Amino acid sequence: MSSPSVTSQTTPRPTSSGRPPGPPADRGSDPDELQRAQEDAVVQMLDIPAVAEELGARFAARGHRLYLVGGSVRDALLRGSGAADRPWSDLDFTTDARPEAILGIVRGWADAVWDTGIAFGTVGLRRGDATLEVTTFRADTYDGASRNPEVRFGDDITGDLVRRDFTVNAMAVELTGERRTFVDPHGGLAALAQGVLDTPDAPERSFADDPLRMLRAARFVSQLGFTPAERVTAAMTAMAGELARITAERVQAEFSKLILGAHPRRGLELLCDTGLAQYVVPEVPAMQLETDEHMQHKDVYTHSLVVLEQAIDRETDGPDLTLRLAALLHDIGKPATRRKEPDGRVSFHHHEVVGAKMTRKRLRALKYPKALIDDVSQLVYLHLRFHGYGKGEWTDSAVRRYVTDAGPLLDRLHALVRSDCTTRNRRRAAALQRNYDGLEQRITDLREQEELDAIRPDLDGNQIMELLGIPAGPMVGRAYKHLLALRMEHGPLGAERAGAELRAWAAEHLS
Repeated sequence: MSSPSVTSQTTPRPTSSGRPPGPPADRGSDPDELQRAQEDAVVQMLDIPAVAEELGARFAARGHRLYLVGGSVRDALLRGSGAADRPWSDLDFTTDARPEAILGIVRGWADAVWDTGIAFGTVGLRRGDATLEVTTFRADTYDGASRNPEVRFGDDITGDLVRRDFTVNAMAVELTGERRTFVDPHGGLAALAQGVLDTPDAPERSFADDPLRMLRAARFVSQLGFTPAERVTAAMTAMAGELARITAERVQAEFSKLILGAHPRRGLELLCDTGLAQYVVPEVPAMQLETDEHMQHKDVYTHSLVVLEQAIDRETDGPDLTLRLAALLHDIGKPATRRKEPDGRVSFHHHEVVGAKMTRKRLRALKYPKALIDDVSQLVYLHLRFHGYGKGEWTDSAVRRYVTDAGPLLDRLHALVRSDCTTRNRRRAAALQRNYDGLEQRITDLREQEELDAIRPDLDGNQIMELLGIPAGPMVGRAYKHLLALRMEHGPLGAERAGAELRAWAAEHLS
């Protein structure tokens, strides 16, 4: 199929209203017609991938309609407007063709086809580097107790669009006519231009159908910087408890996308303001009740959001889920450790230990991978250790332990610790940053001297067994830990001194 033209056609296709456009003079006198003409002109100029046009031609040849729909259209419009640099991802389509017909149309054209979603009317396929999903018009109903819909196929695009989550995702572009036709019955383009997040149907009905949409609203606030309509926020607040119907895995997926967005603070604030956070990360709104030990923030919650923003500013290789989660959760142990001191100050002794345990428990509940849970918990556990550094009084041994305990997380720990400095006292902030500069320099110097990243005892397990004449077993491990402690305390010992120290230790522990 040739590329759609922006010029008028002899027999114009219907516009988004379903009515054919009038001549230019009529459009000028009818604001609605003028708006539709402008919308169609925008759509003609969208840089839609050739693979979508090819697929449209195949459907047209079989007498079916095919529409690029949902987030694919939204992102294309954002890209076209210059509002965001959002690369093409997976392409979503909807059609009047039933699943069996879809399979027939793509057979021989697609490089791969999968039908795992065919019961829901969805056929997935791959063509070259592009991944596409084609779904038959839907007119589902939900049972109100789960996310599982009673699947019913629809007959037209309008009925399909009204069941979608948000108006900015309820736009479509028909690819099977003589020229592209823009379909926007719910004002998605205007909402996109205004940065407003609203639902095609009443939000109460939309969220009752699928409560995950409430979390998706916060995710879009984070990713795209949108502002939810008042009725959407009201429905989210009233229906927050419905999120409990959604599996932890799906909640985790949306929450991760929110955290990795361009504006995660805005998304998190929406979760907390509406009560949704109680069903995702209840430890975060719980921090609103606490004042930090420096009396410089309204609460630890605000401080944690600031730390998150400052950590994002320190990212060097794109969004980092591990760092962002650690920044958000680093102080969640404070409510449980809050104490009022005799002088009136508030303390949170050992909140990093308690916080690490709480972090592990929450991330497990959200079904995050074990490796990520371990890393985030370790960062939370270590984030306060630097404050014992003072003005550089740490011994080389303490510096080595700091590096060894951080391991491959050291760069993230640097970013977290620096971000945790949110004091408004410029002199104190500058002093903290200088102290950390000094610690990093000492780490660099020690690394150059000793290859600090690979600290090991001077003797390995085989050498220990040979020198002491003992078999493999727990005693070898104890001897290894003793040598490692000496290595951490004194630096490299050399094989001769390490052997002497080992014999002295063995004389005491093996006799």
